[in-house]
Amino acid sequence: MSSETVVARKRKRGFFSEIRANAALFIMLIPGVILLLINNYLPMFGVVIAFKRYRLFNNFFDSIIKSEFVGLDNFAFFFKTPYAFNVTRNTILYNLVFIILDLVIPVALAIALNEVRNKKLSKSYQSLMFLPYFLSWIVVSYLAYSFLSMDKGFINRQFLSMFGLDPVNWYSEVAAWPIILTFFHMWKYTGYNIVVYIASIAGIDSEYYEAASLDGASKWQQIRHITLPMLQPIMIIMTLLAVGRIFNADFGLFFNVTKNSGPIAPVTEVLDTYVYKALRNSNNMGMTAAAGLYQAVVGCITVFTANLIVRKIDKDKALF
Repeated sequence: MSSETVVARKRKRGFFSEIRANAALFIMLIPGVILLLINNYLPMFGVVIAFKRYRLFNNFFDSIIKSEFVGLDNFAFFFKTPYAFNVTRNTILYNLVFIILDLVIPVALAIALNEVRNKKLSKSYQSLMFLPYFLSWIVVSYLAYSFLSMDKGFINRQFLSMFGLDPVNWYSEVAAWPIILTFFHMWKYTGYNIVVYIASIAGIDSEYYEAASLDGASKWQQIRHITLPMLQPIMIIMTLLAVGRIFNADFGLFFNVTKNSGPIAPVTEVLDTYVYKALRNSNNMGMTAAAGLYQAVVGCITVFTANLIVRKIDKDKALF
């Protein structure tokens, strides 16, 4: 039997044939599918809240069914608020900066760590960089406060006072917070991204480097012509995943680290913190649901668009 015939028969096999052939694997898949349906798909029924004037009745389902349908009024109300443009702009700009830095810095550090000949030392560096990833934003917020506090912070008491400068109330200093938030984001997540890229570098066949070395290629030439091209697929995947979250901000970073300070809200308020505060202060569940749905839909469109562009350039490097 020719290989073409075997391939043709495999293509003709239907869904039930696949189940019969791989019954054990499908049975193992059932718990994961049930969990996925309960956690990810069943709650999607709540999307209708974005199109209703939500009011509490006997229970949650009664509240959804009996609440008045208002169409796109909740979305109109959200976009008419003076904060809609500001929080959307902040969310997008911060995420664009994070996407670029989360690509450039971890890749550079991963390549540098891979060149460290003492592997024990290299592992120690990786562990130290990875450690902040396990800290909650609550812990990080207190760490930030220990540096930025007006009266007891290290920067004011130790650093500025040493040069005879007046203390700065950092939690009212608007211009400083884009840099502060970017720093803490990179400090927390760079170690995680480094591990991803180091694992990819470890998968590159050493024969490429040996051949390049025999041909007289320098380390920079090896990195440029072997390491970076080999890292391209994982770099594209990580970037596409980050693009899909471009309308989702890290709530812990923007709410806890800033101590929810009002004076710096123009540069620290993002969609996630806005939705949380709107729900807490106004109890307008319909409007907050509309803001969350807007965030999710636009983010979904963004990742599909980015993936389509990648597919047009190189189909093999697309996420799906």
